[in-house]
Amino acid sequence: MMSKSTIELMNMEFYAYHGHYEEEQRVGNRFRVDLWLEVDASAAAGSDELEDAVNYVAVYECVREQMEIPSRLLEHLSGRIIAALRRRFPTVGGLRLRVSKLAPPLGGQVEKVSLITED
Repeated sequence: MMSKSTIELMNMEFYAYHGHYEEEQRVGNRFRVDLWLEVDASAAAGSDELEDAVNYVAVYECVREQMEIPSRLLEHLSGRIIAALRRRFPTVGGLRLRVSKLAPPLGGQVEKVSLITED
């Protein structure tokens, strides 16, 4: 019997060098990533073995690796993260990703700007 579950990795925070402007690429900024993965948890629920589950550490490392590669746009960054997750975790069903740039340089006080992508 299939057990549909959602894994959430919330508030992953990274210092990275994404941005359209040269200064953003040079100075960097703080980013927050939230991720929801739909999985079939039935095998892991029955076995209690990590090899039957999506390994949260491996998911985090996949996101971290992509965050280390500079992108000019959040859309490009998000696309790379999703593609990397799809390659590494082909059994994942639906995927929802939110990438937020904290305190973006918009000329006024803004907490964050976010891009939400569903795949």
